[in-house]
Amino acid sequence: MHVLLTLILGLGVDPQRLLHTVGLIGLLLAVFAESGMMVGFFLPGDSLLFAAGLLTYRGDLAGGQVWLVTVGCVIAAVVGDQVGYGVGRKLGPRLADRERSRFPKDEHLVKAQAFFDRHGPKAIALSRFVPIVRTFCPVVAGVSRMDHRVFTRWNVIGGVVWAVGLIQLGYWLGRIAPGVGDRMELVVVAIVVFSLIPIGVELVRSRRERTDSPTGTPGR
Repeated sequence: MHVLLTLILGLGVDPQRLLHTVGLIGLLLAVFAESGMMVGFFLPGDSLLFAAGLLTYRGDLAGGQVWLVTVGCVIAAVVGDQVGYGVGRKLGPRLADRERSRFPKDEHLVKAQAFFDRHGPKAIALSRFVPIVRTFCPVVAGVSRMDHRVFTRWNVIGGVVWAVGLIQLGYWLGRIAPGVGDRMELVVVAIVVFSLIPIGVELVRSRRERTDSPTGTPGR
């Protein structure tokens, strides 16, 4: 409970300082909550993962064991999404009825539904790189009764790419640019750009597929 309270009260604080306070357990709880528990949509998952890689390189987190941090975050992310899917599957009718929904800010569910409709099953992996949407997309998948095996496959792919990518990015930059931790405001911007790459690639690919299809080819 103390760790969760620290995470909540630490919003807006330098993620490095926050991780110094909550440690590895707090990081794993944050990843789990943001990945599939709707109450965790406000947590800064991207910057926490990056800061975790940076602090691990310095030896200030998990004794410098980057494999432990990475594996732990992957598991927390995947399990979090599985829980979110289960919540959506069980409470689907209640969540779908906006007038009876007890959950705050249900507009996030609407945004996640639009993202899910646009990208199909791949949305489970792609949503990892979109704050807030990544929290609600697994719930939407459960509400929509997406095939569980398909969901699990894309959940694992997204969890691995997201956690490994950001943690290793922080670890690598910590090694080649030791002063990067002092410019976290620029780092956050870089993380946003990095996070948008998979979405941009998917959009370009989808546009090309529509253009190359018989119904989407100009002049036909």
